[in-house]
Amino acid sequence: MASYRISDAARLLGVSDDTVRRWVDQGILPTTGSSPVEIPGRELAAKAADLARGPGDPTDVLSSARNRFPGLVTRVQMDGVMAQVDIQSGAHRVVSLMSAEAVRELGLEPGSLAVAVVKATTVIVETPKG
Repeated sequence: MASYRISDAARLLGVSDDTVRRWVDQGILPTTGSSPVEIPGRELAAKAADLARGPGDPTDVLSSARNRFPGLVTRVQMDGVMAQVDIQSGAHRVVSLMSAEAVRELGLEPGSLAVAVVKATTVIVETPKG
């Protein structure tokens, strides 16, 4: 079974090393008992899923899309009729290309609350070599 050192677990969860250590000390995250301290992969995955349930989707819509990423607009770059909008959703940066008209109609600007909705027919999954 996979296990992760504290620094790796922190990076994967998008929190500080100190936060992971606190969670270990509080019994929120178990360890494998090894030295240096490692977090079992199964429990780390469960914690990641719990954290992902964090702040809810601020919109009040029903949708068939399950890949919804609520976050903050961090950048809007308009060039003529097109625009690039960057949204930071937790540890994930989502980039959308859309019309400049849509950006204006939605009132998108850095600091705006937005939800990136991804509906794709292909998802590629990669793992490290080893």
